[in-house]
Amino acid sequence: MDAYRRGRLKIWAPFLLPLVLTLGMVIGFKLRDSLRSKRRLDEIIDLIKDKYVDTVNNKLLYKDALGGILKSLDPHTVFIPVEEVQGVNDDLDGGFSGIGVEFSIIRDTIEVTNVIENGPSAHAGVETGDQFIKVGDSLVAGINITSGRIIRLLKGRQHSDIFVTIRRPGIDSLKHFPITRDIIPIYSVDASIMLDSITGFIKINRFSATTYDEFSTALKKLMAQGASRLVLDLRDNPGGYLDAATSIADNFLDDNKLIVYTKGLHAPKTEYKAGEKGVFESGRLAVLVDEGSASASEILAGSIQDWDRGVILGRRSFGKGLVQKQYELPDGSALRLTIAKYYTPSGRCIQRSFAKGRDAYMNDYEKRFETGELTGNDSISPGDTMRYYTSNHRLVYGGGGIKPDVYVPYDTSHLSSGLYTMIYSPEMKAAIWDYFIHNRAKLKYKSIADFIQHFDGQEQVKDNYLAMLEPAIRKKVIKELSKPVNDDYLLLQVKAQVARFLFRDNGYYAISLKEDNVVNKALEVLNSDQYSQLISGK
Repeated sequence: MDAYRRGRLKIWAPFLLPLVLTLGMVIGFKLRDSLRSKRRLDEIIDLIKDKYVDTVNNKLLYKDALGGILKSLDPHTVFIPVEEVQGVNDDLDGGFSGIGVEFSIIRDTIEVTNVIENGPSAHAGVETGDQFIKVGDSLVAGINITSGRIIRLLKGRQHSDIFVTIRRPGIDSLKHFPITRDIIPIYSVDASIMLDSITGFIKINRFSATTYDEFSTALKKLMAQGASRLVLDLRDNPGGYLDAATSIADNFLDDNKLIVYTKGLHAPKTEYKAGEKGVFESGRLAVLVDEGSASASEILAGSIQDWDRGVILGRRSFGKGLVQKQYELPDGSALRLTIAKYYTPSGRCIQRSFAKGRDAYMNDYEKRFETGELTGNDSISPGDTMRYYTSNHRLVYGGGGIKPDVYVPYDTSHLSSGLYTMIYSPEMKAAIWDYFIHNRAKLKYKSIADFIQHFDGQEQVKDNYLAMLEPAIRKKVIKELSKPVNDDYLLLQVKAQVARFLFRDNGYYAISLKEDNVVNKALEVLNSDQYSQLISGK
């Protein structure tokens, strides 16, 4: 037997040797070309450093060179500098090491608007309404203070200590607190409330490592309160972890249904299917999307639409059908590289074209606004005209995002720039905060429903706001508010903001959603025969 093998080897040897040599030469030439390109880049930068007329920054030269390399790729392949990596990771990991307070800058003062329950600051004795004067040795009171600077000062290594100096209203002397930093959660579920006796509402702002657990807890609580229908709000959700989106989809889909599949040149096809028995596989479901819903949001919405499991409402989604993986680099920076495309169960890739360059791709929002797509023109078709079909043979398209089953434009009655300027102005923020601080002893309500029914401080806040304005500006504001629709909307927003101080985001959304035309349309569809007609394809 061995002699036979040796004989076969002798027969093939004359052919194998040239093949091995040729393969070695090809690899050698590719490696040589790669090394030459790298040496050429280094040589050019060295020449600039040694011969250029002015002083240059080597780091910036390399950063610009890297930008040139990535420019030829897709818009979602990006380099993340060292100083930004931690913040990016915090968002996706669902937490960071800090002191556990929420704050707002009002009249150049850092006001503590909320102290996280059982967090480091709560244990140290910090209270809502306290004003930060110093963090460590850094003075943080005064003009030009920024939220970014405060956050950088408050963050730090877990279990490390930081000393803060605060002023507490009504007390003359300053107070000093040693605070031990710990992990502070970044919640991805903004709100979970009942819209009526049978309809729950959950808003997800991103898909992080903790999103599925947050969502699962919220859904079970709503179902315990009687929710047999659900509105899932993915508007302005830019995406995140694929696994978080597929796990949530698994709650709605049954029978081993395909949720999404991914594949790329160097990434084999991977299928994600529904597995465990979901807790909400049969109740009526409305998913809200808009031009800010991207990536993992579109995966979730696409799976619901393709299986006719629920109704998609709102405006066409962003159109990101690419999958990225983050690679850590030796210096602590990172490269987020596109490694695959994802496809919805019907086989469509909803990635929007970026053939006209990154700037045109990122400026798509302005284009949609100019064409009227956001404010009433529902005739705009996705960029790709390839036809796909849902499980009930409803027509859907690839390319250009997820087109909703029910189009709902921006509510133009609230699009006035003057109105938004008022609501989000420093003066309005100060007026609402002053009202809350001066009246919090009597702002005692048993529940959000109790607050909605009995709170009547909106007019006082508005009067305080108007009193802060210069006479000429006040005159313009009064004219704007002479329109009942504007005055009503401003008062609603004031009430919602006060509710946020008392009941966090659930309080805010319980009030603000009453004037949300997409949510109201979702309720209309869920409560009518239109729902079954839409998903059946009739």
